[in-house]
Parts: sequence; C-alpha cells; structure tokens
Amino acid sequence: MILETNKNAPIGVFDSGVGGLTAVRCLRRLLPGEDIVFFGDTARVPYGSRSPEEIHRFARENLNYLLSFGAKAVLAACGTVSAIALEDLQDAGIPVCGVLLPAAEQAAKITRSGRVGVIATPASIGSGSYQRALEERGCTVTANACPRYVPLAEQGRVQPGDPLVDQATAEYLAPMREAGIDTLILGCTHFPLFREAIAAYLGEGVALVDAGAAAAEALAAQTGVGTRAEGGRLEIRVSGDPVSFAPLAERFLQEKNLRVQKARLT
Repeated sequence: MILETNKNAPIGVFDSGVGGLTAVRCLRRLLPGEDIVFFGDTARVPYGSRSPEEIHRFARENLNYLLSFGAKAVLAACGTVSAIALEDLQDAGIPVCGVLLPAAEQAAKITRSGRVGVIATPASIGSGSYQRALEERGCTVTANACPRYVPLAEQGRVQPGDPLVDQATAEYLAPMREAGIDTLILGCTHFPLFREAIAAYLGEGVALVDAGAAAAEALAAQTGVGTRAEGGRLEIRVSGDPVSFAPLAERFLQEKNLRVQKARLT
C-alpha cells in the first residue's frame, strides 16, 4: 500500500557513485518542477564487487537516508542494487523503482533480431537477474561483467582514445560483436558515460539502452510522482569527498556551481 505523501516532497535517487546522475539528468528533463535529492555512496563505491549481504545492507541504508528527507518516491539508480536487493526495499510505503526491469522491457521492445547484450557489474551479471528478465521477454542474451568501467568513471576517464577506456571497451564488448547483438543494455548507470566509446566500437547498427534513463521514464510515468509544475531544485549528497565529486557532477549534468554536501549515514 502506498502511503499518502506531500506532493511538494522531493524525489530521492541513490547510486554507489556518479553514475546515478544519468538518471537524475533524465528526471530533471522529464519532471523539471520536481525537487530531487541525490545520494552517491562514494565512500563505498563500487558495489559490483561486494557480497550480496553488503549490497542488501547498503541499499537499506541508502533508502532510509533518502526517506529522512521525506522523499515521496525513490529511484535506486544502481544496477547492482536493482539486480540483488530491490525487492527488500518495496516495504517503504512509497514508489521505489529500480533500473533492471525498465531497461529489459525497453530492450525487448526495440530489438529487431531478439539478440540482446547486457553489460553490468560482476554482482549484477552473477545474479542472473538481467538475463532472466530478458529471456522471459523472448530475447537471446549475451551478458558480460565490466568491473573496470566503474572506477574509470569515478576518475572521470570515459572518453575514447584513453588507452584504458579503449582496452576495457574492446575486452568487454568483443563477445557482443561475436554474438551479433542489435541492442545493448548499459546495465550500470555509470556505463552511459562510456556511450561514445561503446558506440564507436559496436557501430551504428546497435541500439544502446540507458538503464538509468529507462528507469527515470518509468518512475516519471507513475501517478502522483510528477506533481509540481515549478521549483526543480537539486540537492546532492555523497558519503565520500564532496570536493572531488563536484567537478564530475558539473561536467556530467552540464550545470555550474553545484553544491555537493557531505552525507552522514546513521
């Protein structure tokens, strides 16, 4: 049962790091009147190499932190949490949306051949959640874990031509080429930062599905979430160093003078 909430309350978004800003950017385009509180758990990034027990605990702590702001809806903009721990968060009394199912649904709709690739963190791929969701929708799946992408993104190293980016991209996407996919899910919200490098490697014939954007669209479509016509403030909190996070946030959101504050989880 969804509890009644203040329509002027913010929407909460969390991720392990900067990647969740892909979803924030989309939400700000779809719901420009809504206040958004973003929490990046940068002190504990990456999640993809963590144990399931840690991921469950982190997900609950992140949700509770956003609920302390009175969030009327929460987007878990983290592929790892969505694959492993989202079900645990459904008792919050408000809409809580992950990135996995919206991305799988979008990919299944746009694929021409039924051959879909998915790249995500080791924990997400190891759980098999993306693979099952796609297979249930009639797709043939090629999946690969991409452990080096997240730390590269957190360092701001995302452009093609960077030797580490090019090496990782070729290694992770070679199986996709061999399988002849026509659609690729970027199953971690950090991965759209590598869109240019990925598109250059795979070519124009492969559609890229941004899991964070798909989830933002799904959340925005829920009745009662987008209720404000004006306002649109963004508050950014991180568990790690706010000073080093701010330039990444500004570059990715293409906004200047963003204030990033230190979060203290209890």
